[in-house]
Amino acid sequence: QVQLVESGGGLMHTGGSLILSCVGSGRTFSRYAMGWFRQAPGKEREFVAAISWSGIATYYSDSAKGRFTISRDNAENTTVYLQMNSLKPEDTAVYYCGARLGNGQATDIVGAADMDYWGKGTLVTVSS
Repeated sequence: QVQLVESGGGLMHTGGSLILSCVGSGRTFSRYAMGWFRQAPGKEREFVAAISWSGIATYYSDSAKGRFTISRDNAENTTVYLQMNSLKPEDTAVYYCGARLGNGQATDIVGAADMDYWGKGTLVTVSS
């Protein structure tokens, strides 16, 4: 069974930091681009960050740039991380990890429709 499982969400105060993790299993994700998206109540799922299969190439949404860092570890089960610093109340959302089959290029991830697998999400709440 193919699975992406996120963890690490929680309640934080403004300015705090959090690390989200996403572990893939059931197939080899090491050759695929991975990404983080988020969905706030009443809003569409939006792109946050993406990483190439090798981990060399990354890119971010404007809201994440300079505050969030995406990384990955392809040893055994691929794990993708999202280090979130300087958290703001507007970062409150369910954060989803996704994988895109294909050539592993991070820039192929533009929107939610580009992803082939999703996790169930982890809730991040930032209080003011």
